[in-house]
Amino acid sequence: MCGRYASTRSPEDLTRLFQVTDWRPDETLAPSWNVAPTDQVYAVLERTAREEDGGGEVRRELRALRWGLVPSWAKDPKVGARMINARVETVHDKPAYRRAFARRRCLLPADGFYEWEPVKDEATGKARKQPYFIQPADGQLMAMAGLYEYWRNPDITNDDDPDAWLTTCTIITTEATDAAGRIHPRMPLALAPDHYDAWLDPRHHNTDDLRGLLTRPADGRLDARPVSTAVNDVRNNGPHLLAEVT
Repeated sequence: MCGRYASTRSPEDLTRLFQVTDWRPDETLAPSWNVAPTDQVYAVLERTAREEDGGGEVRRELRALRWGLVPSWAKDPKVGARMINARVETVHDKPAYRRAFARRRCLLPADGFYEWEPVKDEATGKARKQPYFIQPADGQLMAMAGLYEYWRNPDITNDDDPDAWLTTCTIITTEATDAAGRIHPRMPLALAPDHYDAWLDPRHHNTDDLRGLLTRPADGRLDARPVSTAVNDVRNNGPHLLAEVT
C-alpha cells in the first residue's frame, strides 16, 4: 500500500509541470513532508465544461482533494479512511472504483513515498518497523496514478452550499519491485509524462488501454533510504523527515 508520502512542490511549479490551465488560489496547500490519509492533497485532473460554460471544452485543473475515496453511493464519508489505495489488478471492476476508473482519473504529485520494513531491534531483540523514504533515483517528481470521486451530503439541500459536496481521491498501487520490493510488497503506480494526456482525458473509457498506461514509478529505478521514526506521527512535518538515519 501507500499510506504516507511527501508533496512539497508549489502550485506554480505544478501548474507548469502538468500544463494546468485552471487552479484556485483559495485551494493552495502548504508543502508537506508527511502527507497522511484524510489530508487535503493536490490532484491534477481534467473535466469537461458544462454546456452553459462553453460546451465540451476539456479543462486541466489543479485541485485540492481529500485523500481517501468516498464512493458516490456511500452512506457515511468515514469509509474514505479505509480507501486510500486501489489495487491495479481489480480497480477496473471493483464497485467502489470502476466508475471513477472509467471517468474520473487524476494524477497525484509526490516527491516520494514512505514504506515500513519489519526489522529486529538489535538492542532489545524485539520486532519494530523501520520507515524508508522511496523516490525516483533521478530525483524527478512522481505523478502517481489516482482516481477521484464526488460524494453528495444528503443532509444539505442547497447544491450551491460548499459543504454539500465532498471530493476525494485514492492512489492506485501495484506489486513492488526494485528498492521498494525489498521493503514492502506494494507500491504506488506512476505515469510517464507522455501518458498524462490519455490518462486524464475524461472521454477515454477503454479499460484495456487505460490499464496499459500504468507503469512502475521511475520504471522501477528507485532509491530507498532509512529515515527517522518521527514520520510515524502525523503531527510531525518538515524536511528533516527525509534525512537518512544509520
